[in-house]
Amino acid sequence: MTVADKTGGNSGQAGLPARFWAPSRHGDRRFFLTARGKVKSALRGWFEGEGFTEVECGALQVSPGNEAHIQAFSSLFQRAGSDGTTVYLHTSPEFSCKKLLAAGETKIVDFARVFRNGETGPLHTPEFTMVEWYRAGAGYFDIMDDSVEICRAAVRALGGAALTWRGRACDPFADVEMLSVAAAFSRYAAMDLTAVLGDRDGLARAAVRAGVDVQGDDCWSDIFSKVIVMRIEPQLGEGRLTCLYEYPLAEAALAQPAARDPRFAERFELYACGVELANGFGELTDAAVQRQRFQDEMAEMARVYGRAYPLDEDFLAALEVMPAASGVALGFDRLVMLAAGARHINDVLWTPFPYTE
Repeated sequence: MTVADKTGGNSGQAGLPARFWAPSRHGDRRFFLTARGKVKSALRGWFEGEGFTEVECGALQVSPGNEAHIQAFSSLFQRAGSDGTTVYLHTSPEFSCKKLLAAGETKIVDFARVFRNGETGPLHTPEFTMVEWYRAGAGYFDIMDDSVEICRAAVRALGGAALTWRGRACDPFADVEMLSVAAAFSRYAAMDLTAVLGDRDGLARAAVRAGVDVQGDDCWSDIFSKVIVMRIEPQLGEGRLTCLYEYPLAEAALAQPAARDPRFAERFELYACGVELANGFGELTDAAVQRQRFQDEMAEMARVYGRAYPLDEDFLAALEVMPAASGVALGFDRLVMLAAGARHINDVLWTPFPYTE
């Protein structure tokens, strides 16, 4: 046994996982790491075949994003003779990608490194890869089709037939289950979502009847999320991909209202084996509405966490000229996990983040 093998079981620092570079541990993970490269090559080939331009958005931004429950990492940009300016590692390349749409790009994709503070677990790590792409002039059903094809390309790249997770299997080549959020609430929680839109107490009573724990300080969005996580998500993507679409407008800060019913939004999420893989929108292009939504989100963040992030005024200005578009953010690491049969997100990361096991 080598010295590295001997130290592989304990890093010697409290709280740190076993050393990923121990040869025995690396050997256990290497199949998944090489699978990662094969999937990335396949996805790049798919996007190239569709005529996308690959872009590289900067990670340091004046705002990391403006969603109430997504936490960011901050740093200090120091100019000579100044006390410095707070900047943030982006939680998504979305703002930058939309600025590029405003500049005239029409089909772009970024294999972006993104950062979300405090997110750890088998499916979460603070630094991860998000594949984010946009089609100017396309509807959000078009990018749903993109997301399905990306899943199929990943499985083909590894010569497999299914996405798997914790003993469950999903055939990405089967017909996709299309399920509205309202229908999912009815089917899996026996709740009439349309009857309690904006009604916090009504939603709370219905959630309690469905066996969901509701706390006195939970707002409408908190309760909605609990129902999704506890009653709906585990049922999705069983045997085939599930596209959960038409979220309530309050749960889609960057999406435009649905034409069929403006109480809902053009937002979807794609699931396999109960795991969310992608989140996409028919993009909101009304800068005034977007500003108000961001302000509402940051007010909620301030209420819950005692802090808020600045708005990116440059992004809001770009939104004034951005064309109609649809876009998707897909968790690349999760897709590799499910395509290769990995058990933990750290299995598919060449150098895992410390403190995550």
